[in-house]
Order: sequence, then C-alpha cells, then structure tokens
Amino acid sequence: MRLAALAGRKVALWGWGREGRAAYHALRAREADWPLTLFCSPNEIDDARALGDGALQVETEATAEKLAAFDAVIKSPGISPYKPEARAATEHGTRFIGGTALWFGEHADAQGFVPNAVCVTGTKGKSTTTSLLAHLLRAGSHRTVLAGNIGLPLLEVLDPRPAPEFWAIELSSYQTRDVADSGARPQVAVVLNIFPEHLDWHGGEARYIEDKLALVTGARPRVAVLNAADPILGKLALPDSEIRWFNREDGWHLRGDALHRGDAFVLDTTRVPVPGRHNRSNLCAVLTAIEAMGLDAVPLAAAAESFRPLPNRLQTLGERDGIVYVNDSISTTPHASLAALDVFRDRRVALLVGGHDRGLDWHDFAERMRTQAPAVIVTMGANGPRIHDLLAPLAGEGGFQLAAADDLLSAMRKAESLLGGPGVVLLSPGAPSFGQYRDYVARGRHFAELAGFDPELISAIPGIGIA
Repeated sequence: MRLAALAGRKVALWGWGREGRAAYHALRAREADWPLTLFCSPNEIDDARALGDGALQVETEATAEKLAAFDAVIKSPGISPYKPEARAATEHGTRFIGGTALWFGEHADAQGFVPNAVCVTGTKGKSTTTSLLAHLLRAGSHRTVLAGNIGLPLLEVLDPRPAPEFWAIELSSYQTRDVADSGARPQVAVVLNIFPEHLDWHGGEARYIEDKLALVTGARPRVAVLNAADPILGKLALPDSEIRWFNREDGWHLRGDALHRGDAFVLDTTRVPVPGRHNRSNLCAVLTAIEAMGLDAVPLAAAAESFRPLPNRLQTLGERDGIVYVNDSISTTPHASLAALDVFRDRRVALLVGGHDRGLDWHDFAERMRTQAPAVIVTMGANGPRIHDLLAPLAGEGGFQLAAADDLLSAMRKAESLLGGPGVVLLSPGAPSFGQYRDYVARGRHFAELAGFDPELISAIPGIGIA
C-alpha cells in the first residue's frame, strides 16, 4: 500500500516509539492537515502533544471498539496484530499496517519489485549480517542505506537524495509479514536461520515460523538466499523465486575457518573481526546476496577484515582484575546463549542467563550443560527460577557451579566470586529484557557500567544510515 492510498480514510497510529514517530512524520510530509488519532501510553502523551498538531488527537486506550472506528491503523512493530483487540477490529474491517509495508509500497516499480533492496532476517545474526552487507557494498564504492530493525526505521529514509544504489534492510519477525502485505517484492531476501523466538508476540512457534518465512513465501523475492545447513530452510521450495544456497559446497561456505566459493579458497575468516564461527558463516550469506544483486563478490570479501563489530553482540568490553567482560545482551533465545558459550569454550566462563519469560523451552540448553557447561552459571530475571530448577539436578554431573540472583548487579558479583580468579563474565541472557530494562541496549549499557566501563563508548551502531 502506498501512502497516497490512505488519503480520505480514517487513519490512526498505534505506538509512539521511534517507528511510530517516523510514521507520523511520513504522513505529515504528505498532508499537513490530515486528521490523525494516536494511541500511545500515558507517559508518551506529553511528548505527542508537544508537537502542537491541532489535527492530531491523542488517546491512551486502544480498545477493540476504538480501533474498529478506523479504516487503517499504522502500528509499531512491537504491537502484535494477534492481540484480541486487533483481531476484533480486523473482523470489523480495520486494516493494520506497519511502517515497513508503507515503505515497500512507496518503492515498488512497475513490475512490483523494489529495486536493489536486500532484506535480511533470521532468528540470530541478522544485525551483524545486514551491517556486514552494507560494509562490503560500500567497500565497493556503492552508496548504500543500512536501515530497518537495526535502529533506523525505513520511513525515516523514505526518499533520500541522492538516491542510494542499494538498500541493506534488517527485518525482525515483527516486520517480515509487512513486506508480504505491502504487495511489493524485494530483489533479494536473505534468511539465516530459524529458531523459536518471540512466541508471546506471535502466539506460538508455528506462527512465528510462518511469519518469519513470509519474507520469502509471501513476499516472493526475485532471489531467496537461504542457509542450506538450517533444517527448516533446507526443506523450502519457493516456486516464485530463484533460490541461492549458502553453507553448501557448490556455493559460499566455510571449511573450518577457510572461506570458499565452491572449491576455490577465498579468505581466512579468523581475520574477520566478528565473534564466533556462526557470524563468520553469515559472511557466506552476505557474499551470496551480493552475487544475487549482479556484483562480483570475490574481490569484496577481503573488505570484511575491516568491519567494525556491533555493540551488544558478543562484545568484549575489556578486562578488570583478570576478568574479561563480554556483553551479548542481544541474546534473547537459549540457542543464542549456546552459540555464545561455544565462542569461549576454551576459557573459564561465568554465564549470566535469564530475563523476561516468554515461555521458550530451555530443556535443550539444560541437556547441553551435561557435557558443555561453563565453569559457572548464574540465573536471574523472571524466568531465572525456571532455568535454575532445570539446571539444579545437572550441576554436579555437568561440573559447573550454579547460583541464583535477583538482578544484574547481584548476578555479576556472584559470577565474579564463583570464578575465583581470571576468566570471562559473559552476559548472554537468552531472554528479552522487558520488565527490568527498556530494551537490550539499556541492559547492555547497565552491564558495562557495572563492570566499570563507559556505556557511551559501547552503544553506537557503526555504519547506520546512508554512506
């Protein structure tokens, strides 16, 4: 859907975070006096009213009845369309639209494709992969936008001048169906992996997978770049798209730490400054996507060595009294915590796990602790007691020390004490930060501060925007 299609309709905004504000400004850029209603939280009212917009009505209760009064509701990504009030309004004819869908609608060409747009999603690694994609394209002197879920809403870069050659777009599972709903088709869509996540937002694992895969099953990209090693993706058939596989021997793949294009050696990936083999493996996805855009990826591969890692993603903050502090606050699934542990498998590690409880299954994680446990595990947060109960019978068998904490400060102090000397304190919680922190960034900043490091120096995302 294009923004012009909303003209003359009753339109509301739902959510006043950065995405909501971006949608507001995009609408106002088209029509300054368009009557709009904003549904926001009580603590956001003053900020919205400070705009002095007489055509903006602000409300705090987004009930089914109120939502049903609108033809279209532009909702922020964090608001689930599966909420009862949204479902009820949909049944009465209200259409719920995301800012991502509006952006894609604005950029579709006559054939329905969004030229030179590369969308990246996956349960783990999508931010690093999208940033690395933008980095390599820019290394090839291509003007590229890095935007989307990574921290810059697409509607904030609706019509940049001069126009970029390429768009590197990160999409969360909250946004992937928006692309399909927009009616537009990306040139290239990359899916890295699929693990259960955000089950509370999606209403279950099956719908999470369905929504995540909508980027390739519903949006029908010209080329779908898929991970051949993922058990779900490896079975996909997409009749409307060309599939290019990575992590397969006839394409871009790793042999140990050596990057290969088919049988040809290209690069030693130990020189690429991203933590963990799983991130170096995602370089294969980036290079496959670059080829799908019609570029020669081989000469660009070496530029990965100058990539700057992203904050909150296996980020080494520094060392204090022999202890190295690693911030992996973006870890929101047990699989992510396991991947983090694998990076430091040769070190003495105290792992901090737990946070918001959205019902993910930790049994696989617990089973791995029988043979691959760190020296110390400290549980915390709302789901901390549940994780602790699973691990308690295994502590002796797995050879790890187990402790419980009420908050991040006490978790860190217990971790340091139980390490009893040099090692790694690893924040890889495997759970969202909701309830205790605004988001994973705030959690990572607090971790840095408690460890004695300046949080301002660890927060900026390099390369975001247009370059």
